[in-house]
Amino acid sequence: MSDPHFAAYSFVDRITEFDAAKRACGTFAIPAHVEAFPPAFVAEAVGQLAAWVAMDAIDFRGRPVAALATETRLLGDATPGARLALAVDIQQCDDEAVAYDGHASVDGRRIVELADCLGPMLPVADFDSPSALRERLALLRDGGAPEGRFDGVGDIAVDVAAIVPGKVLHATIDVPKAAPFFADHFPRRPVFPATLLLDLMMRRAMDLARAPEALGRQARATRITHVKMRSFIVPSQRLAVEIALGAVNEGVAKAMLSAKTDERLVASARLEVASG
Repeated sequence: MSDPHFAAYSFVDRITEFDAAKRACGTFAIPAHVEAFPPAFVAEAVGQLAAWVAMDAIDFRGRPVAALATETRLLGDATPGARLALAVDIQQCDDEAVAYDGHASVDGRRIVELADCLGPMLPVADFDSPSALRERLALLRDGGAPEGRFDGVGDIAVDVAAIVPGKVLHATIDVPKAAPFFADHFPRRPVFPATLLLDLMMRRAMDLARAPEALGRQARATRITHVKMRSFIVPSQRLAVEIALGAVNEGVAKAMLSAKTDERLVASARLEVASG
């Protein structure tokens, strides 16, 4: 990849409908060569489309960072080679925050729905070039950007320190000192993507849920709620992760996901898992 900006962690190729400060639709072609495109990345794509509408609405004075999602419904999978159809409806947008709902579909079938999302606005110039963002939005609205630029994020180890099968897992994540996605998220202030952290924690939660002691191999994630990012995660930070899976009740279990650094909670979410 020659230039990771707008490639290494950007999931909107084209904006096909744009109603200023109100609504947008777009697409993202998942490259066939990537290993996977998990639900957290699909949610990121929806959030990025909302961010373009929000930044345009306030003339690129600010950008939403670390959005909070009240509920994300997981209805299906996105596979490499598929084309995402993205849509967002903006409920409110000003210099303080953007509130929105959105969804992503593949071949007319919804696979992810986001409800009651809130993205606090921070000065855009702290994170990226306002002029570069203006140019990018113009490109996305006028024919779109070249597809297939995303090459995946590479391996990020989740080192399991202790596990009680089907119950609880403790692990550490060492955030890379350098990675291509930092040039995209963000060029002027590298931040470890919240959705990347969420994906890593969800994978470990599913390991617990699919244990014989829990829901078994056919377990599937169905819903994410109460996603909260309390502070930025930066390069070289070490995270202590805890995944706690609750009791199975009528074929459903809930997992609490949390990440701390220096004993301080930085991220948390709840994941609902159902039997197959």
